[in-house]
Amino acid sequence: MRALDTHALTLFCTVARCLNFRQAAEQLHMTQPPLSRAIKTLEDKLGARLFERDTQGVALTQAGRTLLPQALHILDLLDAAQTSLQRDAAPARLRLGLTSSVEAGLFRPLLAVLEGQLEAQLGNVRLELTAAPSPRLVASVRKGQLDAALLALPSATFELAVQPLARQPMMLALPAGHRLAKKRKLGLSDIAQESIYWFERARQPAFFDHCQAIFRRHGFAPAFLREAPDHHVLLGDVAAGKGMALLADSFRALRLAGVAYRPLAEGEELAAGIGLAWREEHGHAALPLLRRLAQEHLQK
Repeated sequence: MRALDTHALTLFCTVARCLNFRQAAEQLHMTQPPLSRAIKTLEDKLGARLFERDTQGVALTQAGRTLLPQALHILDLLDAAQTSLQRDAAPARLRLGLTSSVEAGLFRPLLAVLEGQLEAQLGNVRLELTAAPSPRLVASVRKGQLDAALLALPSATFELAVQPLARQPMMLALPAGHRLAKKRKLGLSDIAQESIYWFERARQPAFFDHCQAIFRRHGFAPAFLREAPDHHVLLGDVAAGKGMALLADSFRALRLAGVAYRPLAEGEELAAGIGLAWREEHGHAALPLLRRLAQEHLQK
């Protein structure tokens, strides 16, 4: 029978790292006497002392120093083998990013159908969703952390393949009691003297620049307020009369007392596109299905 097994190696390595039997016992969730006995039994089986123990403390012997790197290597190999088996046994994933630039409900019909079709057509494939600003999603797809992402366009997508799908016109959210809420449709000229919530360029540089060019063309330069990243907080500020907000049309789905939504004359010019992006050279097996369903449920 072998003197060494995974239990003995784990006990030995823990004591070797701590060089303190009491601390090692705490890490191993056991008391010190059984640990000391187990190490003594291991030393007897090996015919070599692994630790020197005296009033100064605990130290590895030459035999202990020889065993330690080999023991750590064996335990690392076992951990790697277990991780590999768990990964292979785990359900396959389709990691999909969703831009936070539009209201999440826009994607709900697509996601409901996609989950069902993944199971029906590809078996053990689980849908894993990540919501974030589009630049962060692009970076995640490029790094292989996401398999695909539904982005707001324009975005800097570098070498990614992009399938344009839909357009979201810009509309205005304003306090329901504001005098302009009486109008059925508003233009940028109507709100030029108002305080307007707008996002920071770092959140979506390409779309920010696209909108700024249109603002300049229309001579639109209001007092811009920093937009809260959470749209529920933003609309709460609008309801409180602190300002107005230019938002993608899908945010009409967020109903909040005190907030009115109105179409914008320049809404189509300022529209945000929606596109599906992926790494062409590392296409996921579910990508053809995703592309087809995205086209059916989002393209207009």
